[in-house]
Amino acid sequence: MTSSRGDAGARHVPVLLERCVDLLEPALQHPGAVCVDATLGMGGHTEAILTRCPQARVVGLDRDPEAIALATERLAPFGERFVAVHAVYDELADVLAEHADGRADGILFDLGVSSLQLDEADRGFAYRHDAPLDMRMDQTRGMTAADVLNTYAHGDLARILKTYGEERFAGRIASAILREREKEPFTTSARLVEVLRTAVPAASQRTGGHPAKRTFQALRIEVNAELEVWERAVRAGIDALAPGGRIVVESYHSLEDRITKQAFAEGARSRTPAGMPVELPEHAAYLRLLTRGAETPSDAELQSNPRSASVRLRAAERLSPNGAPA
Repeated sequence: MTSSRGDAGARHVPVLLERCVDLLEPALQHPGAVCVDATLGMGGHTEAILTRCPQARVVGLDRDPEAIALATERLAPFGERFVAVHAVYDELADVLAEHADGRADGILFDLGVSSLQLDEADRGFAYRHDAPLDMRMDQTRGMTAADVLNTYAHGDLARILKTYGEERFAGRIASAILREREKEPFTTSARLVEVLRTAVPAASQRTGGHPAKRTFQALRIEVNAELEVWERAVRAGIDALAPGGRIVVESYHSLEDRITKQAFAEGARSRTPAGMPVELPEHAAYLRLLTRGAETPSDAELQSNPRSASVRLRAAERLSPNGAPA
């Protein structure tokens, strides 16, 4: 893996940084407060949290070893107030058991692909660079995007393109991929982009953006099992919150946001059976929603950080341990 390590702060601008810290800060203003940055990236959110919340420490998780290295270097001035862990965020419960007695006062999930992945040409995330078709967040394990393209049946390819990429021409693209891989297996992104330029109708390319955008998104989600991991992670995060603790989620895909919305709504709703005169503690809501629906970026944020365009932010506070999700 080619590293272009440099100033992490200059390479990535965190989305909705101030809003995320504003939401988390009230839960992190007591001695020994623990915050989990479950998607550490290059450490921008964590740096702001440690600066604004001097009594808190942060446990940072990331599945990308290069991100861990960059963030650790950046956050070294905070000493023991920061610890980095190489882990996927659905392993949050195990990480907290080891580093924070199993409970957190604040948890942040920023589910977008960071500039580290997008800007490293040899990672294969960006369709504008010719690179090996990898797309793994953690390049030490798992299948690559090339494996998916070269081995999946037509129906499975069409399914992930339609579901994860919301691609109108999923079947047509899957057919083109199968034809091309019979000639030669896919190895690099440039060849895939050319296939997509041919498969996606010209009229759609004029109005729907780059023809590779949706396919690359779908492959990335499949390779990293992002939605399955997120379903487990959001519930693990809610379950790990101490009373009064807060969870903040930034989603960039409608399916991610739907999972977040459902998990938060479930926690904020009383489950007292109809007709019961008194609400039992185990039926009470265990979350309080901190945002009205999903918040979106301001015009100023969009202008300064175009990658924030698709973000949807939701946040909730833990009310009590009663009725915790399984």
